[in-house]
Amino acid sequence: MTTPALLRNLPDGTPIPALGLGTWRMGERADQRNAEIRAIREALRLGYRLIDTAEMYGEGGAETMLGIALQQAFAAGESRREDLTIVSKVYPHHASTQGVIDACERSLRRLKLDTIDLYLLHWRGEYPLAQTLDGFTRLQSRGLIRHWGVSNFDVDDMEELDALPGGSHCAANQVYYSLSARGIEFDLLPWQASRRLPLMAYSPIDQGALSGHAAVQEIALKLGVSAAQVALAWVLRQPDVIAIPKAVRSDHLRDNLAATQRQLSAADCALLDAAFPPPRRKHSLSMI
Repeated sequence: MTTPALLRNLPDGTPIPALGLGTWRMGERADQRNAEIRAIREALRLGYRLIDTAEMYGEGGAETMLGIALQQAFAAGESRREDLTIVSKVYPHHASTQGVIDACERSLRRLKLDTIDLYLLHWRGEYPLAQTLDGFTRLQSRGLIRHWGVSNFDVDDMEELDALPGGSHCAANQVYYSLSARGIEFDLLPWQASRRLPLMAYSPIDQGALSGHAAVQEIALKLGVSAAQVALAWVLRQPDVIAIPKAVRSDHLRDNLAATQRQLSAADCALLDAAFPPPRRKHSLSMI
């Protein structure tokens, strides 16, 4: 049984799932590969349609693992490529025009795919953004990526990007956002919301830490759900936010997916605001 998809839209109107599966810390150990492949396939069977990875994760190991899992799932009829949104990211030190192209081609070989749906610059590095955009544009013209975006960009970075020729074609910005990392609500989140530019939230449960917080547990007990589900539902209450928590265990995969159907009341949100106050001033962008 699958949970109906909660969708967002990229700036050009392309629908994208509001909840995906992150693969950070996957692909690092050979003895975990089979379990990780099984987790990907279980996620697809449950209804996950967005998977986020990066060339950095396991130095290509996560992409390789994901590629194997996808090919197995396609062969078994568990999923179709056209139903999925696959996201990957390029290292900053590969972000020259030709470097972006070469890195993407390597990622595609590991993923065993012809196209990456959303390709992100993982964070800013030494290369000018104009070079990176040129690489993205060339990849799009060849059909190797459908959309491009960025990750770990603050407002000043986004404004600089937006001012470049073609910079307004950015499709998403992926940053750290959770109950305990709310700094982006002061400026970055409103900036993106005004442009209907989706924000992808990584580590939305703080790698599980939020499940142990008393206020989150209080709401979870009242609703009869897990604390992780409450933390995820809080992130997903924002209309242009996409969450990409990592999960491997079947019960965690199911629990996270169910958060897309969970509504928090005004009283619930007020309790969480008291425990995790919203920002009243500019904060440096949080990163993990």
